[in-house]
Amino acid sequence: MKQKQVSVPFMLMGILFCICLVASNILEAKIFQLGPVTLTAGFLVFPISYIINDCIAEVWGFRKARMIIWMGFLMNFFVVGMGLLAVQLPAASYWAENEVHFNFIFNFTLRVVGASLLAFLVGSFLNAYVMSRMKLSSKGRNFSWRAIASTLVGEGADSIIFFPLAFGGTMPFAEVLKLMGIQVMAKTLYEIIVLPITIRVVRYVKRIEQQDVYDENISYNILKIKDL
Repeated sequence: MKQKQVSVPFMLMGILFCICLVASNILEAKIFQLGPVTLTAGFLVFPISYIINDCIAEVWGFRKARMIIWMGFLMNFFVVGMGLLAVQLPAASYWAENEVHFNFIFNFTLRVVGASLLAFLVGSFLNAYVMSRMKLSSKGRNFSWRAIASTLVGEGADSIIFFPLAFGGTMPFAEVLKLMGIQVMAKTLYEIIVLPITIRVVRYVKRIEQQDVYDENISYNILKIKDL
């Protein structure tokens, strides 16, 4: 019986992908400002998940990216669930003063969680899909342009879904649009800045893995997780 195996680089990228998603949810509680621009601390790690998504889709193809995206979704769901459960546990008497700070970080609102998880799924799958289709149409050329274009599509979809669902009705619509625009531009700029590193990582992984998958005649059905 033939066993399905994964390589060490693929495993490490999958682990880092999940860690970045979980960390970004926790870091969202911190808001910082750079000049006139206000961002959440999740900005430090969330774009890395899109970079890893690009790398996986480029080297191993959409089917492997699909599996990692669903794993990231499940890990996010698990951490959110455990956080909500932990908030409900009675605090020890000597912990009472710290309870409010713990709850502030882990008392996720269902509205924001639902918006975040849905936005992540749509954005991540669109990112992988665009990367896959553009690789086929370009015959593997122009990785830099494909990485930027797929991030723009993925991050754009993520922001269009997340911000209206999470903050609609709680702030002026103009402010929601402003937040959406800033997030997309900032995260895409992040991708462009680290692109030289991304290119080197992709080349290195392709060389040691001896893989460069082209997604010909595959199903892009996001529910076909077993199709690897």
